[in-house]
Parts: sequence; structure tokens; C-alpha cells
Amino acid sequence: MDMAAINSLVNTIDGIVWGPVMLVLLVGTGVYLTCLLKFQTWRNLPYAIHSVLSKEARTTKRGKGDVSPFSALMTALAATIGTGNIVGVATAMFSGGPGALVWMWISACFGLTTKFSECMLAIKYREVNAKGEMKGGPMFTMKNGFKHK
Repeated sequence: MDMAAINSLVNTIDGIVWGPVMLVLLVGTGVYLTCLLKFQTWRNLPYAIHSVLSKEARTTKRGKGDVSPFSALMTALAATIGTGNIVGVATAMFSGGPGALVWMWISACFGLTTKFSECMLAIKYREVNAKGEMKGGPMFTMKNGFKHK
């Protein structure tokens, strides 16, 4: 294959992966989960913010976990937000203008529910190892959540 054919193939795959179908799947999943959960993530957002950012949320004395709620939030945000998100906003603003930011905010509202659902599944299917420490995440959701392994 010559370079032009490879370039054309990569552009075709890129158009499929990052095209309208993927956008509908990503935002559509968030819309579906938001409706399925009856807007629970939006209704309980003030309580969640207070629970995670309050003074007592910074200690591990409350509850049975290994990590404080604030530390868990910061770890989850560090895993979710990266340089790509920061550069992505600047690129969207440059190429799409302020309207792109409006749509980013709208999709972020539905992405909040997607992230909430992912975290709840991780908590539901987590395990305790031999040392008594919690282990969880998407791999444990797939391992423990699906009937057919």
C-alpha cells in the first residue's frame, strides 16, 4: 500500500470512530441514563458537592473506607481529566467558537450521569483483598457484574 491509500484508510476510520455515530452513542448514553435514573445526579448534586468538599469529608474517620471522600473525588478527577480535555476546550473554542463551548457544557451535564453510573457500578462490584483493602473499577465490574464471563 502506498502512503496515499494508508492516509485515505486512516481518514475513513477516523471519520467513523469520531463522527456523528460516536457522538450520538456518547451523549445518547448520558441522556438515556439521566432519564433512567430520573435526573437523580442533577437533583442530588448540591448534596454530593457538600458531602465531598466539606471539612469532615477530608478525614477518613467517617465511614469504613480506606480513603476520604475528598481524596476519592480527587483521584477520580485525576483519572478523568487530563491534558487532552484542557487542549480539547481550547481547540473547540478556536475552531468552533463560543457555540462549541455551549454544546460541551450540555454534553458534560449528561456525561456527569455516565460517570456517576460508572462509579456506582465500580462500588457495587468491588472486592476486598487479603489485606482488607478495597479493589474496584471497570475490570471488577466486568468480572463480577456479567453472568457469562
